[in-house]
Amino acid sequence: MPPLEVWEKVLIDPEALLGTVHGYISCIDCHGGRNLADKAAAHVGVVRDPSVDAEAACGACHPDIAPFQEYSLHNSLAGYDTVLYQRSIPENHPAIEAGQEYHCQNCHTTCGQCHISQPTSVGGGLIDGHAFNRTPSMSRQCTACHGSRVKNEYTGAHEGLAADVHLRSARMVCTDCHTGGDMHGTDYVSVAEDGTITASRDHRYDGPQGPSCESCHRDVVGIGSGNPYHEAHGTEVLSCQVCHSISYINCYDCHLERTEDDIAYYRLQGEEIGFYIGRNPIRSAERPYRYVPLRHVPTYPDLFRLYGEDVLNNFDNLPTWTYATPHNIQRNTPQTASCESCHTNSALFLTPDKVREEELTANQNVIVLGAPPMPEEYRRVPLPGEGAAAAPAAPTIDPLAVPAAAPTVDPLAVPAAAPTVDPLAVPAAAPTVAPTVDPLDVPPAQ
Repeated sequence: MPPLEVWEKVLIDPEALLGTVHGYISCIDCHGGRNLADKAAAHVGVVRDPSVDAEAACGACHPDIAPFQEYSLHNSLAGYDTVLYQRSIPENHPAIEAGQEYHCQNCHTTCGQCHISQPTSVGGGLIDGHAFNRTPSMSRQCTACHGSRVKNEYTGAHEGLAADVHLRSARMVCTDCHTGGDMHGTDYVSVAEDGTITASRDHRYDGPQGPSCESCHRDVVGIGSGNPYHEAHGTEVLSCQVCHSISYINCYDCHLERTEDDIAYYRLQGEEIGFYIGRNPIRSAERPYRYVPLRHVPTYPDLFRLYGEDVLNNFDNLPTWTYATPHNIQRNTPQTASCESCHTNSALFLTPDKVREEELTANQNVIVLGAPPMPEEYRRVPLPGEGAAAAPAAPTIDPLAVPAAAPTVDPLAVPAAAPTVDPLAVPAAAPTVAPTVDPLDVPPAQ
Protein backbone atom coordinates (compact mmCIF):
# COMPACT_ATOMS: atom_id res chain seq x y z
CA MET A 1 0.00 0.00 0.00
CA PRO A 2 1.27 3.55 -0.71
CA PRO A 3 2.01 5.56 2.43
CA LEU A 4 -0.54 8.06 3.72
CA GLU A 5 0.12 11.70 3.00
CA VAL A 6 0.94 13.79 6.07
CA TRP A 7 -2.39 15.62 5.91
CA GLU A 8 -4.23 12.32 5.67
CA LYS A 9 -2.60 11.15 8.88
CA VAL A 10 -3.69 14.05 11.06
CA LEU A 11 -6.81 15.75 9.67
CA ILE A 12 -10.13 14.78 11.24
CA ASP A 13 -13.20 14.35 9.05
CA PRO A 14 -15.99 16.08 11.03
CA GLU A 15 -18.79 14.50 8.99
CA ALA A 16 -17.41 10.99 9.47
CA LEU A 17 -16.85 11.46 13.20
CA LEU A 18 -19.64 13.73 14.41
CA GLY A 19 -22.32 11.59 12.82
CA THR A 20 -21.43 8.64 15.06
CA VAL A 21 -21.83 7.93 18.76
CA HIS A 22 -18.15 8.70 19.33
CA GLY A 23 -18.80 12.19 17.99
CA TYR A 24 -20.61 13.02 21.22
CA ILE A 25 -17.36 12.62 23.14
CA SER A 26 -15.15 15.70 23.21
CA CYS A 27 -11.54 15.46 22.09
CA ILE A 28 -10.12 16.38 25.49
CA ASP A 29 -12.20 13.70 27.24
CA CYS A 30 -9.94 11.09 25.63
CA HIS A 31 -6.78 12.93 24.60
CA GLY A 32 -6.42 15.45 27.40
CA GLY A 33 -5.11 18.93 26.66
CA ARG A 34 -7.24 22.09 26.95
CA ASN A 35 -9.94 23.66 24.82
CA LEU A 36 -8.04 26.86 23.96
CA ALA A 37 -7.59 28.88 20.79
CA ASP A 38 -3.80 28.89 21.10
CA LYS A 39 -2.45 25.72 19.46
CA ALA A 40 0.60 25.30 21.69
CA ALA A 41 -1.37 25.84 24.90
CA ALA A 42 -4.21 23.60 23.74
CA HIS A 43 -1.83 20.68 23.18
CA VAL A 44 -0.16 20.78 26.59
CA GLY A 45 -0.73 17.36 28.17
CA VAL A 46 -2.19 15.79 25.03
CA VAL A 47 -2.02 11.97 24.91
CA ARG A 48 -1.45 10.70 21.38
CA ASP A 49 -2.98 7.25 21.92
CA PRO A 50 -5.29 7.16 24.95
CA SER A 51 -6.13 3.50 24.38
CA VAL A 52 -2.67 2.48 25.60
CA ASP A 53 -4.67 2.24 28.82
CA ALA A 54 -7.70 0.56 27.31
CA GLU A 55 -9.72 0.30 30.51
CA ALA A 56 -9.33 4.01 31.33
CA ALA A 57 -9.98 5.22 27.78
CA CYS A 58 -12.64 2.77 26.58
CA GLY A 59 -13.85 0.88 29.64
CA ALA A 60 -16.78 3.14 30.51
CA CYS A 61 -18.56 2.20 27.27
CA HIS A 62 -16.94 -1.17 26.59
CA PRO A 63 -16.71 -2.90 29.99
CA ASP A 64 -16.98 -6.33 28.35
CA ILE A 65 -13.82 -5.80 26.30
CA ALA A 66 -11.53 -3.05 27.58
CA PRO A 67 -10.51 -4.64 30.94
CA PHE A 68 -9.17 -7.68 29.11
CA GLN A 69 -7.16 -5.87 26.42
CA GLU A 70 -3.94 -6.05 28.43
CA TYR A 71 -4.15 -9.86 28.30
CA SER A 72 -4.58 -9.99 24.53
CA LEU A 73 -1.53 -11.47 22.81
CA HIS A 74 -1.69 -8.54 20.40
CA ASN A 75 -1.11 -6.21 23.31
CA SER A 76 1.09 -8.27 25.65
CA LEU A 77 3.26 -10.02 23.03
CA ALA A 78 3.46 -12.78 25.62
CA GLY A 79 4.20 -15.36 22.95
CA TYR A 80 7.65 -13.88 22.46
CA ASP A 81 8.41 -14.11 26.18
CA THR A 82 7.22 -17.71 26.18
CA VAL A 83 9.71 -18.89 23.57
CA LEU A 84 12.60 -16.59 24.46
CA TYR A 85 12.52 -17.41 28.16
CA GLN A 86 12.59 -21.13 27.37
CA ARG A 87 15.82 -20.57 25.44
CA SER A 88 17.34 -18.74 28.40
CA ILE A 89 17.49 -18.74 32.21
CA PRO A 90 15.76 -16.38 34.69
CA GLU A 91 18.98 -14.46 35.33
CA ASN A 92 19.04 -13.43 31.67
CA HIS A 93 15.38 -12.43 31.39
CA PRO A 94 16.10 -8.74 32.21
CA ALA A 95 18.45 -8.58 29.20
CA ILE A 96 15.73 -10.05 27.00
CA GLU A 97 13.22 -7.55 28.36
CA ALA A 98 15.62 -4.68 27.66
CA GLY A 99 16.04 -5.81 24.07
CA GLN A 100 12.30 -6.19 23.60
CA GLU A 101 11.65 -2.76 25.14
CA TYR A 102 14.06 -1.12 22.72
CA HIS A 103 13.23 -3.09 19.57
CA CYS A 104 9.77 -4.57 19.94
CA GLN A 105 7.49 -2.29 21.96
CA ASN A 106 6.11 -0.41 18.95
CA CYS A 107 4.51 -3.67 17.83
CA HIS A 108 2.12 -3.58 20.79
CA THR A 109 -1.39 -3.07 19.48
CA THR A 110 -3.89 -0.75 21.15
CA CYS A 111 -7.62 -0.34 20.53
CA GLY A 112 -6.98 2.79 18.49
CA GLN A 113 -4.35 1.16 16.29
CA CYS A 114 -6.90 -1.38 15.09
CA HIS A 115 -10.04 0.77 14.96
CA ILE A 116 -8.88 4.36 14.24
CA SER A 117 -5.32 4.60 12.94
CA GLN A 118 -2.58 2.62 11.30
CA PRO A 119 -0.25 0.87 13.78
CA THR A 120 2.66 2.95 15.01
CA SER A 121 5.10 0.33 13.72
CA VAL A 122 4.13 1.18 10.12
CA GLY A 123 4.05 4.96 10.48
CA GLY A 124 0.74 5.58 12.20
CA GLY A 125 -1.85 8.01 10.87
CA LEU A 126 -5.64 8.17 10.87
CA ILE A 127 -7.41 5.75 8.53
CA ASP A 128 -10.71 7.55 7.92
CA GLY A 129 -10.41 10.98 9.47
CA HIS A 130 -10.66 9.60 13.03
CA ALA A 131 -13.81 7.62 12.28
CA PHE A 132 -14.11 4.56 14.53
CA ASN A 133 -14.24 1.46 12.34
CA ARG A 134 -15.80 -1.59 13.97
CA THR A 135 -13.89 -3.89 11.59
CA PRO A 136 -10.17 -3.12 11.04
CA SER A 137 -8.91 -2.56 7.52
CA MET A 138 -7.19 -5.68 6.26
CA SER A 139 -4.56 -3.87 4.21
CA ARG A 140 -4.07 -0.74 6.36
CA GLN A 141 -4.03 -2.47 9.73
CA CYS A 142 -3.92 -6.28 9.79
CA THR A 143 -1.38 -6.92 7.05
CA ALA A 144 0.38 -3.62 7.68
CA CYS A 145 1.96 -5.48 10.60
CA HIS A 146 1.57 -9.07 9.41
CA GLY A 147 3.08 -8.40 6.01
CA SER A 148 6.19 -10.36 5.15
CA ARG A 149 4.62 -13.72 5.90
CA VAL A 150 0.84 -13.55 6.10
CA LYS A 151 0.14 -10.87 3.50
CA ASN A 152 2.60 -12.05 0.89
CA GLU A 153 1.47 -15.66 1.23
CA TYR A 154 -2.25 -14.87 1.38
CA THR A 155 -2.21 -12.53 -1.61
CA GLY A 156 0.12 -14.62 -3.80
CA ALA A 157 2.87 -12.01 -3.86
CA HIS A 158 5.59 -14.61 -4.49
CA GLU A 159 6.22 -15.42 -8.12
CA GLY A 160 4.65 -18.67 -9.24
CA LEU A 161 2.64 -19.16 -6.05
CA ALA A 162 -1.11 -18.59 -6.11
CA ALA A 163 -3.01 -16.51 -3.58
CA ASP A 164 -4.87 -18.37 -0.85
CA VAL A 165 -8.07 -19.97 -2.11
CA HIS A 166 -10.05 -18.17 0.60
CA LEU A 167 -9.04 -14.83 -0.93
CA ARG A 168 -9.35 -15.88 -4.57
CA SER A 169 -12.71 -17.62 -4.29
CA ALA A 170 -14.46 -15.88 -1.41
CA ARG A 171 -12.62 -12.56 -0.87
CA MET A 172 -12.31 -13.46 2.81
CA VAL A 173 -10.51 -10.97 5.04
CA CYS A 174 -8.65 -11.59 8.30
CA THR A 175 -11.66 -10.94 10.52
CA ASP A 176 -13.70 -13.61 8.74
CA CYS A 177 -11.60 -16.17 10.63
CA HIS A 178 -9.90 -14.21 13.41
CA THR A 179 -12.72 -12.91 15.57
CA GLY A 180 -12.87 -10.01 17.97
CA GLY A 181 -12.82 -12.42 20.91
CA ASP A 182 -9.43 -13.68 19.77
CA MET A 183 -8.04 -10.20 19.05
CA HIS A 184 -9.33 -8.70 22.31
CA GLY A 185 -8.30 -11.68 24.41
CA THR A 186 -11.82 -12.26 25.72
CA ASP A 187 -11.86 -15.78 24.29
CA TYR A 188 -9.14 -16.92 26.66
CA VAL A 189 -9.55 -14.99 29.89
CA SER A 190 -11.50 -15.96 32.98
CA VAL A 191 -12.68 -13.86 35.90
CA ALA A 192 -12.73 -15.31 39.43
CA GLU A 193 -15.35 -14.38 42.03
CA ASP A 194 -12.91 -11.93 43.61
CA GLY A 195 -12.43 -10.20 40.24
CA THR A 196 -9.00 -11.69 39.50
CA ILE A 197 -8.44 -12.02 35.76
CA THR A 198 -6.44 -14.95 34.41
CA ALA A 199 -5.35 -15.49 30.82
CA SER A 200 -5.06 -19.09 29.61
CA ARG A 201 -2.76 -18.40 26.66
CA ASP A 202 0.90 -17.46 26.63
CA HIS A 203 1.32 -18.26 22.93
CA ARG A 204 -0.88 -18.17 19.84
CA TYR A 205 -0.85 -21.98 19.64
CA ASP A 206 -2.00 -22.49 23.23
CA GLY A 207 -5.45 -23.94 23.78
CA PRO A 208 -8.02 -25.00 21.17
CA GLN A 209 -7.48 -24.12 17.54
CA GLY A 210 -9.30 -20.99 16.58
CA PRO A 211 -10.06 -20.78 13.79
CA SER A 212 -9.73 -24.37 12.63
CA CYS A 213 -10.34 -25.88 9.21
CA GLU A 214 -13.14 -27.97 10.72
CA SER A 215 -14.97 -24.76 11.63
CA CYS A 216 -16.11 -24.54 8.02
CA HIS A 217 -15.18 -27.90 6.48
CA ARG A 218 -16.23 -30.42 9.09
CA ASP A 219 -18.21 -32.51 6.58
CA VAL A 220 -15.17 -33.18 4.37
CA VAL A 221 -12.54 -33.84 7.05
CA GLY A 222 -11.34 -37.23 8.22
CA ILE A 223 -13.02 -40.60 8.41
CA GLY A 224 -16.56 -40.55 7.07
CA SER A 225 -15.85 -37.67 4.70
CA GLY A 226 -15.98 -39.82 1.56
CA ASN A 227 -12.65 -38.43 0.38
CA PRO A 228 -10.24 -41.39 0.02
CA TYR A 229 -7.21 -39.34 1.05
CA HIS A 230 -8.99 -37.87 4.08
CA GLU A 231 -10.29 -41.30 5.01
CA ALA A 232 -6.78 -42.77 4.87
CA HIS A 233 -5.11 -40.14 7.05
CA GLY A 234 -7.91 -39.42 9.52
CA THR A 235 -7.55 -36.35 11.70
CA GLU A 236 -4.50 -37.25 13.80
CA VAL A 237 -1.83 -38.18 11.27
CA LEU A 238 -1.49 -34.95 9.28
CA SER A 239 -2.59 -31.38 9.79
CA CYS A 240 -4.69 -30.06 6.90
CA GLN A 241 -1.84 -27.76 5.84
CA VAL A 242 0.44 -30.73 5.11
CA CYS A 243 -1.62 -31.44 2.00
CA HIS A 244 -3.23 -28.08 1.31
CA SER A 245 -0.44 -25.56 1.88
CA ILE A 246 2.21 -24.57 -0.64
CA SER A 247 5.68 -23.03 -0.21
CA TYR A 248 6.09 -20.23 2.34
CA ILE A 249 8.77 -17.93 3.74
CA ASN A 250 11.43 -19.26 6.09
CA CYS A 251 13.58 -16.61 7.81
CA TYR A 252 17.05 -16.93 9.32
CA ASP A 253 19.24 -14.85 11.62
CA CYS A 254 17.25 -11.75 12.51
CA HIS A 255 19.83 -9.42 14.11
CA LEU A 256 18.89 -6.69 16.59
CA GLU A 257 20.97 -3.68 15.58
CA ARG A 258 21.34 0.03 16.37
CA THR A 259 22.50 2.92 14.21
CA GLU A 260 25.17 5.39 15.29
CA ASP A 261 22.28 7.64 16.35
CA ASP A 262 20.96 4.84 18.60
CA ILE A 263 17.95 4.05 16.41
CA ALA A 264 16.79 0.44 16.62
CA TYR A 265 16.51 -1.62 13.46
CA TYR A 266 16.57 -5.24 12.32
CA ARG A 267 18.93 -6.93 9.88
CA LEU A 268 17.75 -10.15 8.29
CA GLN A 269 20.60 -12.15 6.82
CA GLY A 270 18.63 -14.73 4.93
CA GLU A 271 15.23 -15.99 3.90
CA GLU A 272 13.96 -18.57 1.44
CA ILE A 273 10.76 -19.93 0.01
CA GLY A 274 10.17 -23.60 0.75
CA PHE A 275 7.84 -26.27 2.09
CA TYR A 276 8.94 -28.75 4.75
CA ILE A 277 7.02 -31.50 6.55
CA GLY A 278 8.27 -32.71 9.93
CA ARG A 279 7.21 -34.00 13.30
CA ASN A 280 4.73 -31.92 15.30
CA PRO A 281 6.71 -30.14 18.07
CA ILE A 282 3.59 -29.14 20.06
CA ARG A 283 1.49 -32.28 19.74
CA SER A 284 -1.50 -32.14 22.09
CA ALA A 285 -5.19 -33.00 22.31
CA GLU A 286 -5.96 -29.78 20.46
CA ARG A 287 -3.28 -30.40 17.80
CA PRO A 288 -2.91 -34.20 17.69
CA TYR A 289 -1.17 -34.37 14.30
CA ARG A 290 1.97 -36.47 13.95
CA TYR A 291 3.23 -34.43 10.99
CA VAL A 292 2.86 -30.73 10.20
CA PRO A 293 4.50 -28.10 7.99
CA LEU A 294 7.50 -26.58 9.77
CA ARG A 295 8.68 -23.01 9.35
CA HIS A 296 12.12 -21.70 10.29
CA VAL A 297 11.80 -18.79 12.70
CA PRO A 298 14.26 -15.85 12.65
CA THR A 299 16.25 -16.60 15.76
CA TYR A 300 19.84 -17.51 16.49
CA PRO A 301 22.04 -17.81 19.62
CA ASP A 302 23.43 -14.23 19.51
CA LEU A 303 20.09 -12.53 18.90
CA PHE A 304 20.52 -10.38 22.04
CA ARG A 305 24.26 -9.80 21.80
CA LEU A 306 23.74 -6.01 22.20
CA TYR A 307 22.33 -6.66 25.66
CA GLY A 308 24.66 -9.28 27.09
CA GLU A 309 26.81 -12.31 26.49
CA ASP A 310 25.18 -15.68 25.90
CA VAL A 311 21.69 -14.39 26.76
CA LEU A 312 20.02 -17.33 25.00
CA ASN A 313 22.29 -19.85 26.69
CA ASN A 314 19.70 -22.65 26.42
CA PHE A 315 19.12 -22.08 22.74
CA ASP A 316 18.71 -25.79 21.98
CA ASN A 317 15.71 -26.13 24.31
CA LEU A 318 13.34 -25.36 21.43
CA PRO A 319 13.49 -26.16 17.71
CA THR A 320 14.19 -23.42 15.21
CA TRP A 321 11.85 -25.21 12.79
CA THR A 322 8.45 -24.74 14.40
CA TYR A 323 4.76 -25.56 13.96
CA ALA A 324 3.34 -23.53 11.09
CA THR A 325 -0.09 -22.62 9.73
CA PRO A 326 0.72 -20.88 6.44
CA HIS A 327 -1.89 -18.58 4.92
CA ASN A 328 -1.62 -19.95 1.39
CA ILE A 329 -4.19 -22.74 1.34
CA GLN A 330 -5.04 -24.41 -1.98
CA ARG A 331 -7.47 -27.19 -2.81
CA ASN A 332 -4.95 -28.79 -5.18
CA THR A 333 -1.24 -28.74 -4.37
CA PRO A 334 1.86 -30.67 -5.47
CA GLN A 335 1.25 -32.96 -2.47
CA THR A 336 -2.28 -33.89 -3.55
CA ALA A 337 -1.30 -34.90 -7.08
CA SER A 338 -0.84 -38.54 -6.07
CA CYS A 339 0.08 -40.74 -3.11
CA GLU A 340 3.65 -40.92 -4.35
CA SER A 341 3.89 -37.11 -4.25
CA CYS A 342 4.56 -37.46 -0.52
CA HIS A 343 5.32 -41.12 0.03
CA THR A 344 8.89 -41.81 -1.16
CA ASN A 345 9.44 -38.07 -1.95
CA SER A 346 11.97 -36.87 0.62
CA ALA A 347 12.21 -33.44 -1.00
CA LEU A 348 9.09 -32.41 0.91
CA PHE A 349 10.38 -33.47 4.32
CA LEU A 350 12.67 -31.75 6.81
CA THR A 351 15.55 -34.20 6.58
CA PRO A 352 18.85 -33.59 8.41
CA ASP A 353 20.62 -32.30 5.30
CA LYS A 354 18.19 -29.36 5.18
CA VAL A 355 19.06 -28.25 8.73
CA ARG A 356 22.09 -26.19 9.61
CA GLU A 357 24.69 -28.25 11.43
CA GLU A 358 24.64 -25.95 14.47
CA GLU A 359 20.85 -26.40 14.73
CA LEU A 360 20.67 -30.20 14.51
CA THR A 361 20.47 -30.64 18.27
CA ALA A 362 17.70 -28.07 18.67
CA ASN A 363 15.65 -29.72 15.93
CA GLN A 364 16.25 -33.39 16.71
CA ASN A 365 12.60 -33.89 17.72
CA VAL A 366 11.13 -32.50 14.49
CA ILE A 367 13.55 -33.80 11.85
CA VAL A 368 12.65 -36.95 9.86
CA LEU A 369 15.03 -39.20 7.97
CA GLY A 370 12.97 -39.18 4.82
CA ALA A 371 9.59 -39.69 3.27
CA PRO A 372 7.49 -42.58 4.61
CA PRO A 373 7.33 -45.64 2.34
CA MET A 374 4.24 -46.78 0.54
CA PRO A 375 2.85 -49.61 2.71
CA GLU A 376 2.64 -52.92 0.90
CA GLU A 377 -0.98 -53.30 1.94
CA TYR A 378 -1.90 -50.00 0.36
CA ARG A 379 -3.24 -49.89 -3.19
CA ARG A 380 -3.10 -46.52 -4.88
CA VAL A 381 -6.34 -44.59 -5.08
CA PRO A 382 -6.97 -43.77 -8.76
CA LEU A 383 -6.79 -40.15 -9.73
CA PRO A 384 -9.76 -38.36 -11.31
CA GLY A 385 -10.31 -39.62 -14.84
CA GLU A 386 -8.65 -42.98 -14.27
CA GLY A 387 -11.97 -44.77 -13.91
CA ALA A 388 -14.07 -45.50 -10.86
CA ALA A 389 -14.29 -49.23 -11.49
CA ALA A 390 -10.71 -49.81 -10.38
CA ALA A 391 -11.01 -47.71 -7.25
CA PRO A 392 -10.24 -49.78 -4.17
CA ALA A 393 -11.73 -49.22 -0.77
CA ALA A 394 -9.89 -46.82 1.50
CA PRO A 395 -6.96 -48.53 3.22
CA THR A 396 -7.49 -49.80 6.71
CA ILE A 397 -4.03 -48.78 7.89
CA ASP A 398 -2.34 -45.43 8.24
CA PRO A 399 -0.25 -44.88 5.06
CA LEU A 400 2.41 -43.26 7.20
CA ALA A 401 2.65 -46.23 9.53
CA VAL A 402 5.81 -48.33 9.43
CA PRO A 403 5.16 -51.70 7.69
CA ALA A 404 5.15 -54.80 9.89
CA ALA A 405 8.47 -55.98 8.47
CA ALA A 406 10.20 -52.72 9.36
CA PRO A 407 12.98 -52.79 11.95
CA THR A 408 12.15 -51.91 15.52
CA VAL A 409 14.09 -48.65 15.27
CA ASP A 410 11.79 -45.83 14.06
CA PRO A 411 13.02 -44.98 10.55
CA LEU A 412 11.95 -41.37 11.16
CA ALA A 413 14.19 -41.03 14.21
CA VAL A 414 17.07 -38.59 13.98
CA PRO A 415 20.51 -40.22 13.68
CA ALA A 416 23.41 -39.13 15.80
CA ALA A 417 25.26 -37.75 12.79
CA ALA A 418 23.67 -35.92 9.89
CA PRO A 419 23.74 -37.89 6.61
CA THR A 420 25.19 -36.55 3.42
CA VAL A 421 23.20 -34.17 1.28
CA ASP A 422 19.94 -35.69 0.07
CA PRO A 423 20.13 -35.84 -3.76
CA LEU A 424 16.35 -35.42 -3.83
CA ALA A 425 16.45 -32.11 -2.00
CA VAL A 426 15.22 -29.25 -4.14
CA PRO A 427 16.76 -25.81 -3.54
CA ALA A 428 14.21 -23.18 -2.62
CA ALA A 429 13.32 -20.45 -5.07
CA ALA A 430 14.31 -16.92 -4.11
CA PRO A 431 11.49 -14.63 -3.00
CA THR A 432 10.40 -11.87 -5.30
CA VAL A 433 9.36 -8.28 -4.72
CA ALA A 434 5.69 -7.89 -3.86
CA PRO A 435 3.53 -6.22 -6.53
CA THR A 436 2.98 -2.47 -6.24
CA VAL A 437 -0.80 -2.85 -6.41
CA ASP A 438 -2.19 -4.30 -3.20
CA PRO A 439 -4.37 -7.31 -4.20
CA LEU A 440 -6.48 -6.68 -1.11
CA ASP A 441 -7.69 -3.38 -2.53
CA VAL A 442 -8.82 -4.85 -5.84
CA PRO A 443 -12.57 -5.48 -5.81
CA PRO A 444 -13.75 -9.00 -6.61
CA ALA A 445 -14.75 -9.80 -10.16
CA GLN A 446 -18.42 -9.22 -10.88
